[in-house]
Amino acid sequence: MTQKQVAVVGGGVVGVCTAYFLAEAGHDVVVIERHQNVAQEASFAHGGMVAPGYAAPWASPGMPKRILSQLFRAEAPVRLKPSLDRTMWHWVRRWMAECELERYRINRSRMQRLALYSRDILRQMRDYYQIDYEQTQGVLQLFRTEKDRLLAAPGIELLAENGLPHEILDAEGVRAIEPALASDTPLAGGIYLPQDEAGNCPLFTKRLKQIASSIGVQFHFTSTVHAIETESRGVALQIDEGRYPADAVVVAAGIDSASLLKPLGIHVPMYPVTGYSATAHIKNFEHAPQAAVVDEAYRVAITRLGGRVRIAGTAELGARSDALRDRALRTLLKVGSDWFPDAANYSQANFWTGIRPMLPDGPPLIGATPVRNVFVNIGHGSNGWTMAAGSGKVLADVISGYAPDIDMDGLTLSRYG
Repeated sequence: MTQKQVAVVGGGVVGVCTAYFLAEAGHDVVVIERHQNVAQEASFAHGGMVAPGYAAPWASPGMPKRILSQLFRAEAPVRLKPSLDRTMWHWVRRWMAECELERYRINRSRMQRLALYSRDILRQMRDYYQIDYEQTQGVLQLFRTEKDRLLAAPGIELLAENGLPHEILDAEGVRAIEPALASDTPLAGGIYLPQDEAGNCPLFTKRLKQIASSIGVQFHFTSTVHAIETESRGVALQIDEGRYPADAVVVAAGIDSASLLKPLGIHVPMYPVTGYSATAHIKNFEHAPQAAVVDEAYRVAITRLGGRVRIAGTAELGARSDALRDRALRTLLKVGSDWFPDAANYSQANFWTGIRPMLPDGPPLIGATPVRNVFVNIGHGSNGWTMAAGSGKVLADVISGYAPDIDMDGLTLSRYG
């Protein structure tokens, strides 16, 4: 391996994991982040799920019909803001094509391959460095109705085919695992994923930043990369008022990655989908969730992060601002109150909204691009925390000239070639 000077653009959990593994492989690494610290955007206050068994593309059988039926409800998992944006409608068409059963099976298998590897890498890092990130064990999917269970059937089949440990439960079995669930909310059953987990993503990312710094990674905050230019022996980054050379660059800048790559002739069908979360301090620990649950009807996760409970989910297309929208927040609070009404004062919750960089088919894009010395680690959608460690390790191997530990089929730019 030849040591390289590598610039990583983006200080989210994916970028920091990438920087750590590049430095561990012997490279000279710098992370360039426009905020004042790591994990300040998509990594900041999402649901915290590290769940390979639950990792799935948003494009799934029955999803278009489900979205249309719920568009005008007061509380709904998806909101499509009317827009004349051609880019959005082009993305929606591509997304709908990926909702076919066979495409869903292919995409989910690709995501789970990476997610399982990533979970193993994360655990190795956690054990080696003794990192505590308020992790909890186990994820419980809740079905309010038999219809919810039927919509989840293709995913359940893949769990069995891929040998992922899971338990299919009736309502009584669900309540045995999570006894604090409210008794008056309809419950048709659920799936328990004992090896999945949840945790505090920003806490982990900040700890990993300290570890990465100790092995030589430099972090440059409040610095914005405006352009990437190719040179005969590497690349040059236009950062604010300066121009800085490097042997290679990794673009891991979330939704901003698309605009950085476009001038280089690299076009990725990534679209910003807005998600929301509410975080409240637990007032009655005996009435709070023990781990993580997901309401399949609303696609909302409820996780336990130390002394807090976080409710996260909903998806909004066509919103171009970071405004907190009442309809999305009502959905979160309804789900929290339905399942754990006495756990926290939800009216005093802290609310957050962030952008998920979504690809129409689901799996991220990792590896080389057609432009020499330009690499990507992008498009993880709502699964960035689930896939971050594995994505960083894989990309570090690619840049170092090593064969990755997993099959990269369907996880590179070639799938759009």
